[in-house]
Amino acid sequence: MFSKIKTCATTKEIWEKLIQICEGNDETKLNKLTVAQQKYESMKMRDRETMAELDERFSVVVIELTSLGKEYSNRELALKVMRALPREWDVKTMAMRESKDLNKLELHDLFANLKAYEFELETRSEAGPSTSTNQSFSGNKI
Repeated sequence: MFSKIKTCATTKEIWEKLIQICEGNDETKLNKLTVAQQKYESMKMRDRETMAELDERFSVVVIELTSLGKEYSNRELALKVMRALPREWDVKTMAMRESKDLNKLELHDLFANLKAYEFELETRSEAGPSTSTNQSFSGNKI
């Protein structure tokens, strides 16, 4: 990196050179934006992916888009995350849409809520089937 800026005479020249090296020209920025938007649009939760992993992956794409000048509203981000979830999450996402103001719902609050729900689902599945169901007894004739 130093070899690319050592010939610059002023700090302004150094700064402009660093920007050019790190960000590229306008065409490069546009290409990066296009790729980042494609990542955003195709975002889906993967098989066996945890909510924390989806949160990390989604945040990386949103930060990349923001650094390239593309920002989304809280509502757009929340709806995108909800659409990225598998169908098993539909009941939860519908309840959240009805009970929360998506315009004010911050991304970290959305993921905190989804992680809590995920934990609850895991806890229930580890507990096994409910013991309150009627069991049939084979061999007993009344």
